[in-house]
Amino acid sequence: MDDRHRSTADRHLPNTAPPVGPELRASFAPLLEGTLIERCGMELLTLDAQGGTMTMPVAGNTQPAGLLHGGATIALAESVASFAAILRAREVHGEGAQAVGTSVSALHHRSARSGIVTATCTALRTGRQIASYQVEVRDDRGTLLSTVSVQTTLLPPR
Repeated sequence: MDDRHRSTADRHLPNTAPPVGPELRASFAPLLEGTLIERCGMELLTLDAQGGTMTMPVAGNTQPAGLLHGGATIALAESVASFAAILRAREVHGEGAQAVGTSVSALHHRSARSGIVTATCTALRTGRQIASYQVEVRDDRGTLLSTVSVQTTLLPPR
């Protein structure tokens, strides 16, 4: 079924994106060098145009009180959604297409002091020009820390 017609119930199914293989990892490597993704220690685990998963250590990404920084959490969520959107842009517009985040909205439920957090991204709608995703960020125990909505614009190659 085309994702534009997914029912509301289907939108909240767990993400089933495949593991990131060496070819995809190599294609993204030049885009990551010297970026916030690299500095925060984010690691992309699974990915397709419908979503994916990405992890980040809490250590090094905290605010002065020792809690996971909300901005770092949002950066993690926007990063995994943007990677999924890039793949969607390539499906629609071909190789060399890109995606840019246009709106991010986050609700922080709890925070973490240590460990690894995992962002799980699921497409809400993937069109030809816009793709919207919901990202849940959880700690190592599976506790929901944040819910983040990310909207992206899909850009054809320049």
